[in-house]
Amino acid sequence: MGFSAKVYNELSMRVTLLFLVLLSIKSWAAKNPNIVVIVADDLGYGDLSCYGAKDLKSPHLDSLMASGLRFTNFYANCPVCSPTRAALLSGKYQERVGVPGVIRTYPEDNWGYLSPSATLLPQALKKEGYRTAAIGKWHLGLDDEAHPNTRGFDHFHGFLGDMMDDYYKHRRHGQHYMRLNKEKVDPEGHATDIFTDWTIDYLASEAKEEEDAPFFLYLAYNAPHTPIQPPKDWLEKVKAREEGIDNKRAKLVALIEHMDDSIGKVIAALKENDQWKDTLLLFVSDNGGQINVGGNCGNLRGGKQDMYEGGIRVPACAVWPGVIKPATTDFTAMTMDIFPTAMEAARATSAEGLDGQSFLPLLKTGLQVAKERDLFFTRREGNLRYMGEVSWAMKRGKWKLVKNSPMGPWELFDLEKDPLETTDLTKLQAPIFRDLAAAMRGHIQRGGSVPWQKPE
Repeated sequence: MGFSAKVYNELSMRVTLLFLVLLSIKSWAAKNPNIVVIVADDLGYGDLSCYGAKDLKSPHLDSLMASGLRFTNFYANCPVCSPTRAALLSGKYQERVGVPGVIRTYPEDNWGYLSPSATLLPQALKKEGYRTAAIGKWHLGLDDEAHPNTRGFDHFHGFLGDMMDDYYKHRRHGQHYMRLNKEKVDPEGHATDIFTDWTIDYLASEAKEEEDAPFFLYLAYNAPHTPIQPPKDWLEKVKAREEGIDNKRAKLVALIEHMDDSIGKVIAALKENDQWKDTLLLFVSDNGGQINVGGNCGNLRGGKQDMYEGGIRVPACAVWPGVIKPATTDFTAMTMDIFPTAMEAARATSAEGLDGQSFLPLLKTGLQVAKERDLFFTRREGNLRYMGEVSWAMKRGKWKLVKNSPMGPWELFDLEKDPLETTDLTKLQAPIFRDLAAAMRGHIQRGGSVPWQKPE
């Protein structure tokens, strides 16, 4: 008995719907993406050619940014290292996990203690079946309780301390902080090359894993942080190409270009291992560029250590082949937003009480309605200049409240009309100043409840 055209059409429709349902189930059940976060150290807003640098060539990062979503309003949580890293890995404001300032070797100049109770991103992703690795600069504590292996990373190959006193000797205050997990290692070569080689080795080992589980890789270069110490051949190449460039700037450009080349090698390894197509990669700088060593923060005011825009607005991008369409966005995001974004990409529920907000909808669709929120920036510092006091800033829409130095005044800026932060409006806009100041005080009180020194 033959089928009528009507029955045939109904059967075809049902088969098609069943196929779409099965395809949806297959897509839903597919492996979660690998997640790679690459952090540069002190890379200024204007220190990539795709952000306007004229004397610098960064082809690999330019290509990366062009293949994904490039941010023009991405903010670091702090204008110095440790606090931003604590915010990235916790999804919370840095003082809420005990790191309002830089963690250092000697207690008398240490301004942070990573809270043992804080849930870090690798710990959260491990619960979702991820293998986890940290390579490069740690700078969140030297004790065992703060060690990357203790805080959720299955594999650590890097430098426990803050800055290196020499890119080739890999010491800080004469102390040895290079580790493979908890064992001391003493590699030879430039730190940028070492971290890149270790990353390529790790990616190769992941490619050989029989268990089909995704990985989370946190790769933190210490370039282009001081000392500005590029390989000699890279410096010579810059000087030969950029006629009239001064030596200070040439050294920094060479150090950045060397790091750019290394990031290109990491991306090439992901592609060669057939990992690239299944990877969400986020790139960001931990704070603005250091002006006195040649850093370029574009046309922004200030640089590293400043609460002005040059200290906290940073280059950033997100790439996910087949998911993120190439574009540039002025959507405002912050380092601590990476945690919930990564968790949502892993189709997981984030830890409770996060301050960060996921921007995954923006990455997937190109559109996201920005939720109204105040953004706060905190930095505690020591020495004779700061004496353990705090610099602050906050943003609410176009308004920005700033106390750039503990000894300086509070200032109010309208970033829409005054993006260079030249005109203080605290008196002309007194009601707005009072409203923001009240919110700032509330944030200060909330952060003050968390210890930032290790209990005796």
